[in-house]
Amino acid sequence: MKATTHVLLISDQAAPNLLAALDPDLKPKEAVLVTSRKMRRRAVALESVLRDVGIKVETVDLEDEHDFAGLESALLEIASVRDGPSVALNVTGGTKLMALAANSVAETAKWSVFYIDVDTDEMIMLGNGRHTRRKLSEHLRLRHYLRSYGFEIEGDIEHRGVEPRHRDLLQTLIIQVGRMEQALGQLNWLGQASVQSRSLRAELSLTQLDNHDLNALLRNFEEAGVLMVTGDTLQFKSEADRSFACGGWLEQYMYDALTEAHGELGIRDKASNLTVVDGNDVKNEIDVAFLARNRLFMIECKTARMDRPEAPKANEALFKLSEISKRVGGLGARGMLAAYRPLRESERRLAEALNIQVICGSELTQAKERLKRWVAPQIGS
Repeated sequence: MKATTHVLLISDQAAPNLLAALDPDLKPKEAVLVTSRKMRRRAVALESVLRDVGIKVETVDLEDEHDFAGLESALLEIASVRDGPSVALNVTGGTKLMALAANSVAETAKWSVFYIDVDTDEMIMLGNGRHTRRKLSEHLRLRHYLRSYGFEIEGDIEHRGVEPRHRDLLQTLIIQVGRMEQALGQLNWLGQASVQSRSLRAELSLTQLDNHDLNALLRNFEEAGVLMVTGDTLQFKSEADRSFACGGWLEQYMYDALTEAHGELGIRDKASNLTVVDGNDVKNEIDVAFLARNRLFMIECKTARMDRPEAPKANEALFKLSEISKRVGGLGARGMLAAYRPLRESERRLAEALNIQVICGSELTQAKERLKRWVAPQIGS
């Protein structure tokens, strides 16, 4: 099938429409976006991506997506000015009523009809009582995927592996999870103190100087070239090193675990420390993001304590992650909270209710296996 026009039914999921339109063997010259008022913003975002890759776009706004006769009329209008055999209907999106109306018009107008299976990267040709499958050659990337939901990536996408100087430190922090909790809290506090003083330095109190676990932790970071302690002064080597010491190390650990499982998870694209911006210039930071099974997976990493009155609460982090996942990646997006400290049972129940995966405390030693179990069940969901 090589149609010059694709008719796309817009829904909350962008992947089915993008996969076919961006595939070199299927890419049309024109795309007609059929959208309800509810999905208008999705259509605008998708239009931006399609125009960027050289596809001419026309948008058809439906007055009432619940009016079957009105749907048929709008689709027949599309057919009236186009040669039938040159048009292909992507029936994957839209509402069921929209799909039924579109399929009815396709039979009359002699359009070809296809469905995209996002789990297998296949196009399924429908009609004449037979279904034929063909593999798609285009794989979605984060930038196109996020743009289709109205988000731009700020700056370059980071694909950074673990620096050799950090590798032993990461293993120590994960193996000694539990013992390091209090000391890491102190290190986070010192990092914030240096930020507030607008320098890379922080003064150690007498109590901190006498804290055996904190001193052991600082020596580990010092051996990794992240900071230096001279007398009662802690000096971070750079802003990047301070960011790494104050939580960035857990992002790096999770990204490294993701890299090790890259092939087994079928990952198409991944990034760490990602900043996305919506149409209102509102920024959201994503610690780790990756695409697998044409779905967006997001990991939020927390090393700070979440059980003190002045600290961000685990419940707040879970609600925020759930909201951002849906807003940035649609209903198919999935979120995970990776926390250095254990969560309470009530917080775990909330995570389950919000469909947020949790990996915390000693579970971090099994990060690779937990990532594999998290991604695999999404097939067919």
